[in-house]
Amino acid sequence: MAMLLTPVGTGGTPTPVVAGTTDAASSGAAPPLRTGATTVLDLPTDGDLPDGIRSRAGGTAPAPPVELSSPRTEPFSLLGLVWPDPTRPLLGEARARTRSALTGEWSEWHPLDASPDHGPPAGEGSRGGTAPLWVGPSDGVEVRVAPETSGGTGDAGALPDGLALHLVDPGEGPEGTPEEVAAKTPGDTGGEGTPDVPGASVVPAAPATGTTDAPGTTEDATPVPGKEPDDGEAGDGTSPAPSGTDPLGPPAGTPAVVPAASPVTSPVTSSVTPSVGAAPRPRVVDRAGWGADESLREPGHAYTGPVETLFVHHTAQGNDHTCAEAPAMIRAVYRYHVGSQGWRDLGYNFLVDRCGTLYEGRAGGVDRPVLGAHTLGFNHDSAGVAVIGSYGDSGAPRAVIDSLARLAAWKLGLSGIDPAGSRERVSEGGSRPKGSVVRLRNVSGHRDAFTTECPGTRLYDRLPDIRAAAARLQGR
Repeated sequence: MAMLLTPVGTGGTPTPVVAGTTDAASSGAAPPLRTGATTVLDLPTDGDLPDGIRSRAGGTAPAPPVELSSPRTEPFSLLGLVWPDPTRPLLGEARARTRSALTGEWSEWHPLDASPDHGPPAGEGSRGGTAPLWVGPSDGVEVRVAPETSGGTGDAGALPDGLALHLVDPGEGPEGTPEEVAAKTPGDTGGEGTPDVPGASVVPAAPATGTTDAPGTTEDATPVPGKEPDDGEAGDGTSPAPSGTDPLGPPAGTPAVVPAASPVTSPVTSSVTPSVGAAPRPRVVDRAGWGADESLREPGHAYTGPVETLFVHHTAQGNDHTCAEAPAMIRAVYRYHVGSQGWRDLGYNFLVDRCGTLYEGRAGGVDRPVLGAHTLGFNHDSAGVAVIGSYGDSGAPRAVIDSLARLAAWKLGLSGIDPAGSRERVSEGGSRPKGSVVRLRNVSGHRDAFTTECPGTRLYDRLPDIRAAAARLQGR
């Protein structure tokens, strides 16, 4: 069964009609932007499957995979599996392949990540789901879910009830490239000697090791405006972790539970006054700039305490996309987080594309401590930035590293936090038990707080450089 979820309101950022007219075409104005949509395809239900697949207690026989094939669908560019109960894990391996709307060719099979590491804070309604997968313009899909047949629990091999495939069409965004939109966005120049324009780097180049990912390319090459950065690098993009790195885990004598700041829901009323260690504000493309449909999210905004930690993520959606596609990718993830998974808004506070352009994520004010849904157990008193792409085997372009350093310097500086420091944080649940105290770097990778590969080894290994550069931008 297929179902089309249509948005409430007009969506996108349509051009207003001239006062006194009712027809945009007759006024000479551009037509409204095409809004996005989500198509829902239900996977086979209990009655459609052989006996025992969903309720197998001992896993006596291998279970056949649950499959869905839809060679022709409504247009979409992102997909994910969703189920009603967020507490139920997807025990098994899920893969999908898609038919290109441009060439008609089928892709290879892509794994769907079912780990619940991007969880919303308590009190924010949600549904279970895999991480969203960007596949580009598509019009056909096949999916296979192979249940586990062994495990340590009696429920091994069970699949969540109500499993469905969500196909997201991001719709249209505002005119102009991300760079053109960013150029219209207010932002400081970055301070003396560090102008916030392409060509000025704040992070030293990664050391070369004699290996390359692509001939004639370097990880730290600064992108030329209008030209895609290279994914390759002259070295492995790694730097040794600084000596004296604070180990994770509760220090001796620390209370088992420390109360966390309670989120407050209210409209934005004022800006934050810069604190000691303040750094220039980088340019950030606002939500209108990437075409956010504000009718999708919940009204109002949720806030937490002062931001003490910046968590770095990657979207793990591959690197075969262009920077010009970044706004559409963000719109698709936004629609998936809200419409499919039931979150109040986009999970990340910020995103950055491969050209180094920064984007506003969850609404509420980029200079406010907006409560996000990016790092399960540590969403409070933190902000999350996601680098669009996959950085397990590929190094991030230098423009990305620079943008992360500028963001860390400014965002943590609003709270007077040293990007090169660390502090004790209290988990609210997840892979770190609720109430446990851990010491985290003030600029941490997602994997520091949760059992995950995010933000990818190659990007994670650049965090020491990012911390050092951010500290320098704060004048430390």
